[in-house]
Amino acid sequence: MNIDGTATRSIWVEADGRSVGIFDQRLLPWALERMVLRSVEDAAVAIADMATRGAPLIGAVAAYGLAFGLYEDASDAALDAVHARLLRTRPTAVNLRWALDRIGDAVRPLAPSDRAAAAFAEAGRICDEDVAMNRAIGAAGLPIIRALAERKGGKPVNILTHCNAGWLATVDWGTATAPLYMAHDAGIPLHIWVDETRPRNQGALTTFELAQHGVPHSYIVDNAGGLLMQQGLVDMVIVGTDRVAANGDVCNKIGTYLKALAAKEHGVPFYVALPSSTYDPATPDGASVPIEQRSADEVRFVSGTDEAGRLAAIRLTGSPAYNPAFDITPATLVTGYVTDYGLLTDAADLRRSMAT
Repeated sequence: MNIDGTATRSIWVEADGRSVGIFDQRLLPWALERMVLRSVEDAAVAIADMATRGAPLIGAVAAYGLAFGLYEDASDAALDAVHARLLRTRPTAVNLRWALDRIGDAVRPLAPSDRAAAAFAEAGRICDEDVAMNRAIGAAGLPIIRALAERKGGKPVNILTHCNAGWLATVDWGTATAPLYMAHDAGIPLHIWVDETRPRNQGALTTFELAQHGVPHSYIVDNAGGLLMQQGLVDMVIVGTDRVAANGDVCNKIGTYLKALAAKEHGVPFYVALPSSTYDPATPDGASVPIEQRSADEVRFVSGTDEAGRLAAIRLTGSPAYNPAFDITPATLVTGYVTDYGLLTDAADLRRSMAT
């Protein structure tokens, strides 16, 4: 997508052909800095510390991380060890395991001397496929927005989203944002309500993206969404997800469940955008998803820039804090799943489509 009018992806191969570049998302939206990953530990730390984030993108970074490991040691033992090291970085997003398993399956039958190059090439294919899947998600979601616009007679369609499910969380386009970008580019008037998404304020990443693309939006506190729905100021909600269980339950950033409850109460359609790589048929329901517990300091401190533009962390409280990173939205609260297979209306439809 766009940065200062220039098309870019969130991950790319560097000129040496053996390392990859990403944006350090810990510094966004205050500063745009690139970082280069050259080793397993580079990839693992980038994922764990959230220099890179978003379920599809951490899968892509992990895929390259596994390739880096095979350049050092391509034995079966090393393959298993690096797979395990990267899998430990974040437990909730299923794309991480999916990407690592895909690389492992691709290279295990090969001679050790061929494994690293094959893994690196397979990681590139994962990235290209992610772009295609997100573009398809956009095409599946565009008719929903177009229909709302027609019913509103040309008035802006007000859409609420939570966390960042944009191109910064994927390789390009984003999941929840792909339909927004396509609708905007098609000339449909939009206004996006962007939840701040405490404690890491990932909504600010969404506002950075939307501003770069010229999409009208407002940044709101997490608890404003219910009031906006009550006042008729939200036409639809669309969010991404880190894992969708076999029964259609949705694991996404903490706070998503409350938005879904408010949407149900006020008759606002609630959509979940996901690529097929985020569907997990091996997890029966939301209760079976491991919920990542992150540092209490993410809650007790807030980061930002001071008047001189310097990045600073401000303590909000000295009390103990509890910081689950995700929550579970039951399938009964989901209006539809916007996928690379099209718009799917229930868990049975999701299972049938993803099994093909």
